[in-house]
Amino acid sequence: MVSGQSVRVKSYSPPGHVRTPYYLRGKTGIVERVLGPFPNPEQLAYGLKAEPQPLCRVRFSMAEVWGKATDNPSDTIEAEIYSHWLEELDT
Repeated sequence: MVSGQSVRVKSYSPPGHVRTPYYLRGKTGIVERVLGPFPNPEQLAYGLKAEPQPLCRVRFSMAEVWGKATDNPSDTIEAEIYSHWLEELDT
């Protein structure tokens, strides 16, 4: 993952401790920046050894998240999402 890259949040719903907001699953955004590798909190929650995963700040348009009928479709929302939840898209 690199800044400026288009990504889609994976849309699966695994059981247990998940750190990716449900309302962003399946949505497309742009990596605003890569924050660095951090231990995966989804593994840490169960006391497992957590390998470092790149954490990315991803920007989504409000139209992408809430639909074109949203009050301000060109506004954005950002979320920090671990790379194992992101699919790289061709730009």
